[in-house]
Amino acid sequence: MQGATNNLPVGVMVVDDHPVFRDGITAVLSNDTRFAVIAQAGNGREAIEQFVQRRPDVTLMDMQMPVMNGPESVAAIRRICPCAKIIVLATCTGNVQALRAVHAGAAGYVLKSSPLAELPRAILAVHDGKVRIPPEVAAALAAYLDTEALSARETEVLVIVAGGHSNRHVAAMLGISEEMVKADMRAILSKLQARDRTHAVVIALRRGMIASGA
Repeated sequence: MQGATNNLPVGVMVVDDHPVFRDGITAVLSNDTRFAVIAQAGNGREAIEQFVQRRPDVTLMDMQMPVMNGPESVAAIRRICPCAKIIVLATCTGNVQALRAVHAGAAGYVLKSSPLAELPRAILAVHDGKVRIPPEVAAALAAYLDTEALSARETEVLVIVAGGHSNRHVAAMLGISEEMVKADMRAILSKLQARDRTHAVVIALRRGMIASGA
C-alpha cells in the first residue's frame, strides 16, 4: 500500500458498476494531489482481483453490483486483508446492503448525494485509521443489528410478491405449499413491521433488502 505519511498520495480503488459515476469520482480525486486512483472495478469479483493486484490504501465500494454485491465483496477483501480500509458508497442512510457492509468491516459510509468535499474528508479519515460513519447511519446500523433479518426463502417470497404475484403463484414458483407461503408472509410482515404486502415491499425496497425490478 502507498500512504500519505511518506508524502505519497493515498492510493484509492473505485468500485461501482456505473461507469459514469465511477469516472466522476475518479475525476474529482485525480484533481486532488493528495489522492491517486490506482484501480477501478465494475463488480465485486473485479474488486477483489484488483485489490489483490494493486493493494489500494482505501477502497470506495458501491453496494448494488452484479456478480458479487458490496457486502460480499467487503467481507471477502477483509478476509484477504483484515486491515483493509473500505468506505461504503450508499444511496440512503438505512440501506441494508450498506449496513451489512459496515457490519462486515467497512470503516466509512458516504452517501452518494453528499457534497463533493465529504468524500476526500472521509478517505483521509479512514486512511488515518478512523471510523467515518455519520450519526444517523450509526443509529440505523444499531436498529439493523437489533432487527431480525429475513431468511433466504422469505427474501425469495418477497421478491416474487414484489412482481405482483399471488400466494398461489409464489408457491408454484418455489415448489412449496400455499400455506407455507402464507406463513412466510406473516413472518415477513412481523419482521418488517409492515401493514400489508405492499407496505412490506416498499420497506424492503427502501432498505435495499430487494432490488427494484427484481
